[in-house]
Amino acid sequence: MLPPKAVLDLLASQASRLFSADSPLPRAELEAQFKALLSGAFGKLDLVGRDEFDAQMAVLARTRARLEALEARVAELEARLEPPQPH
Repeated sequence: MLPPKAVLDLLASQASRLFSADSPLPRAELEAQFKALLSGAFGKLDLVGRDEFDAQMAVLARTRARLEALEARVAELEARLEPPQPH
């Protein structure tokens, strides 16, 4: 896997070549090649899809809720164990 900067540099150089005046292409062909170029560049990055991201966010939210409940329970149990403070 290439670092993001290298991928962006590669993408920029290929895009420059694609859009240069040396190779005039019809608009549809230009768009198709640019989409393929972007797809290839994104494939070289370590990205996750939206579905996977949303699933991981849901897991994280459940984990946080459980952690908060456990922290509250521990605080409650600790409070029961502490002797009352004299005034």
